[in-house]
Amino acid sequence: MKTKIVKREIDLQNLPPLTDEQRARLSLLAKMPDSEIDYSDIPPLGDELWKNAVRNPFYKPTKQTTTVRIDADVLLWLKSAGKGYQTRINAILRDAMLHKHGVNR
Repeated sequence: MKTKIVKREIDLQNLPPLTDEQRARLSLLAKMPDSEIDYSDIPPLGDELWKNAVRNPFYKPTKQTTTVRIDADVLLWLKSAGKGYQTRINAILRDAMLHKHGVNR
């Protein structure tokens, strides 16, 4: 079965105009104090909830072709582990990115 992927991009600098009804609703919400917001139907998101959380198994970031200059010895080390050195480079960079932003995997 062949699937068709549909991608849509939103230009945040050129959003469609709000309707009068949307403006009125936003105006009422903006005037409402936080103490009047009813959160009773939303469960608390404590540490217990996130303990068993897993990354979306269907998430697959798009790949982008680029050119990088890597020291020869580093490239040799990456290739010495066998096939998939580009995947290893990506994993190393992703770990560094997540570590810098304090994201635990």
